[in-house]
Amino acid sequence: MEIRDYNQVRGLWMSIKGFGIRSIDDSREEVERFLKRNPTTSVVAVEDGKIVGAILCGSDGRQGCLYHVCVHKKYRRRGIGTQMVVYCMNALKEQKINKVSLIAFTKNDIGNAFWNKIGWNQRKDCNYYDFVLNEENITRFIEAESEI
Repeated sequence: MEIRDYNQVRGLWMSIKGFGIRSIDDSREEVERFLKRNPTTSVVAVEDGKIVGAILCGSDGRQGCLYHVCVHKKYRRRGIGTQMVVYCMNALKEQKINKVSLIAFTKNDIGNAFWNKIGWNQRKDCNYYDFVLNEENITRFIEAESEI
């Protein structure tokens, strides 16, 4: 995947019901920054002259992560998703990354069925937390921490 693919990829993201897109993190500028940090691990699938699948993939040097894994509805069940995931896994292995994770929303029945079918393990031993980094949240965090 290259930044020149962004408009088509974003259009694909927007066409998928229930897909979680964030205005800041998924902006052209932020995706470009992600791709510069991870230049060889993300992938798009092209059929009929258009992008029909995409994965943002990167690592922190220790563990890989797949983001926004998607295949256009009309092109599913053809092995495109599996091929893209294998591409990403091999790209991570080349960087000596030994583990990869992803997040699938619980209501994403199609995605969860896909991950289970291809042998990924759903973890039940941990909780996933996130935190939006902005001044209001950081201030609230500092105040809350001092009360504990």
